[in-house]
Amino acid sequence: MAQLVEAWASMKSFRPKDGSGEPPASGGGRNCEADFHGQKRSNETHASTTDPEARLYRKGPGKEAKLCFMGHALMENRNGLVVDACLTEANGHAERIAALHMIEPRADRPRPITLGADKAYDAEDFVNELRSMNATPHVAQNVNGRSSAIDGRTTRHGGYAVSQRIRKRIEEAFGWIKTIAGQERTKLRGRERVGWAFTFAAAAYNLARLPKLLEASS
Repeated sequence: MAQLVEAWASMKSFRPKDGSGEPPASGGGRNCEADFHGQKRSNETHASTTDPEARLYRKGPGKEAKLCFMGHALMENRNGLVVDACLTEANGHAERIAALHMIEPRADRPRPITLGADKAYDAEDFVNELRSMNATPHVAQNVNGRSSAIDGRTTRHGGYAVSQRIRKRIEEAFGWIKTIAGQERTKLRGRERVGWAFTFAAAAYNLARLPKLLEASS
């Protein structure tokens, strides 16, 4: 699963890479108001002068586009602890690529493992990659005007429904990382530094959760 981490950079810093011009502004001064209405801006033609590694990205239709990174976390089902975390460039393929990267070292086990995920991961290439790793894709079916890569081979098993229910616990980790650990918007620049902060926040979430788990087991 993934969450956006807003970059420590304003939209006014998102300028043409070729240095062809400044954003139209009303008034004067360094922090004057800027009007970007009608401008076509993309990651191919523009970059932030404050944090060049941040990317303009929107989470979904109708959502505001922001300069951000994408944080990813892998959770184990039994106790809801984060077992891996990383930060990548924000783009439409990052979620699935990061998931494969995190699951690969854990897939080489005598017993097959399962991976629960939401509809964003319902892609044929991702599902096939998981199966080639001997990992069962417990991915939510996306049948909105399309056919799902997840068929009856997976959904007929009781474990699929369990995975779909438990996978939502990752939102508790992301909520804590965003609000308590302050990673909704970073105060660092550069993907490496922001990535270390995100990973540290995920580890801190585990430490905060451990007392409850120990109390429940005693």
